[in-house]
Amino acid sequence: MPRPPGHGPDFEVRRQKIIDTAAELFARQGYAATSVNDLGRAVGLAKGALYYYIGSKENLLIEIQSRVMAPLLARARQIAGLDEEPLLRLRLLSESLLTIIYRRLDHIWVYEHDYRSLTGDYLQTLLRQRSDFEQLVTGLLTEAIEEGTFRPVHPRLATLQFLNLHNHTYQWVKPEGRWSAADLSREYCSTLFRGFAAPGAALPDVEEQAARFKRDRTDLPLDPEAVWEPASLAS
Repeated sequence: MPRPPGHGPDFEVRRQKIIDTAAELFARQGYAATSVNDLGRAVGLAKGALYYYIGSKENLLIEIQSRVMAPLLARARQIAGLDEEPLLRLRLLSESLLTIIYRRLDHIWVYEHDYRSLTGDYLQTLLRQRSDFEQLVTGLLTEAIEEGTFRPVHPRLATLQFLNLHNHTYQWVKPEGRWSAADLSREYCSTLFRGFAAPGAALPDVEEQAARFKRDRTDLPLDPEAVWEPASLAS
């Protein structure tokens, strides 16, 4: 017996392509200015058929936000929990954040500009995820302050500086351009760490530590969308 429309073996592949197209349209036109008919024309589906895949326009926005925040927050928690110096963990978290910015520029644009179009529990979930990510950054900065590596800058102000430097990258970066995510992370963290450094403090060679970590800990890739394999299970 035939499967219902939209639920055949290629359903998920088609749905993911629709989400990709929606991210492109929302980034170019804005979420509010993009209609379901616009999306249907872009993917070659009538409005009724399109709903089999997306449920609602808001569901598309939820999926786009989740593609950014869910893997990033999961990877950030793993990095924050490492038994490493706070500056190294900040450097790894920085590269992980920039990697997903590079990977999903359209999604990031929608994430930054249109999240307020979410409603109810969906909006609260996203805001909670954002807050959780910020708290991980604040925690690492606070560790560096408490151990005397960073001067006693207010942790919230330091967090905003870290986030603002990274989060605006989507506005100008070209993924195939001159700088990689690792290049920008190196430069951003050098600027931040030197600015936060306590007078007379000897900063560790974070780049050497990061290179060693990436060479030795292949079980924990910095790409948030890559599968994390616990060290005890790594080949």
